[in-house]
Amino acid sequence: MSSSSSASTNFTVTEGNLTGSGVYLGMLSVTAIIGNVVVFSLGIVTCFINDSMVHIFNKQQIFRFNPRYILFIHLVLNETLQLTLSVSLYLFGNSLFTIYVSLCVLILLPAILTTMNTPLNLACMAAECYISVCIPLRHGNICTVKKTYIVIGIMWIISLLTILPDIFILLITEELEFLKTRVFLFRSSYSKNKKDASHLFFLVVVCLTLFYTYFRILFVAKAASSHAKKARNTILLHGFQMLMCMTLYMQNLLKQLLIYLFPGQAFYTQQAIFVLIQIIPRCLSPVVYGLRDKTFRIMMFACYLHCKICYKNYKP
Repeated sequence: MSSSSSASTNFTVTEGNLTGSGVYLGMLSVTAIIGNVVVFSLGIVTCFINDSMVHIFNKQQIFRFNPRYILFIHLVLNETLQLTLSVSLYLFGNSLFTIYVSLCVLILLPAILTTMNTPLNLACMAAECYISVCIPLRHGNICTVKKTYIVIGIMWIISLLTILPDIFILLITEELEFLKTRVFLFRSSYSKNKKDASHLFFLVVVCLTLFYTYFRILFVAKAASSHAKKARNTILLHGFQMLMCMTLYMQNLLKQLLIYLFPGQAFYTQQAIFVLIQIIPRCLSPVVYGLRDKTFRIMMFACYLHCKICYKNYKP
């Protein structure tokens, strides 16, 4: 499979040969192995940090019944799943010549869903901040735990609707036996265009939401309310996260730039792009959000101290 550096790769599949420009499939050299180990290690560390946040969320009732933290932990879970699938696709792409179509579809489906979920989740978090600052008296009625989970469900449904056409096309144009074959997979022009259109639509909607909520909160923040100012900074963080999401569209430009600067190092370039676009954004965003929140930060520090004390008292 190709373009494994992008987890949002559409699963529309076509048979093709293994010789193409910039394709480094099945490379089992020392360089490839080291690169895979680095990517795998970064993925493991990030997933461990995110899992720690999920553990803290489940342990504290104050988080489980707060819509803001529910949306945050959903973002963490979504990013963890997306990162796991991205790393899996990357490792498969750099170690296997071919892959079963059914396995590729099973991996790509949730990968695409989680990629689409990220901007929607950011929009919901921004809307919650806006409601808490601009219409605080109605916050308790609008932002309830039940409604938050309903919004999360709608979020997944919207993301699913973007890939249903591809599922139907795959089932209509290919025999069921095709799912049992091992092929070299790549994106068709239709898949690329539809994926780009879907992503751009989502990003435009979310950017408009962020702009609207930011300026409304900015107006309220002039009253010197510390809560309003904190909410304004939170919206800025959402905007920063959106910029990291948009780096996906700079992938080809970034690849061309790195190849120009480092000719003959296409494999290293592919690894660097994957780390910059897929791993780093998912390393930063949950940690930044978690450490910035005072309550969550205190709980994380307490959990760290507890683990440290248990380790010191442990006697094998």
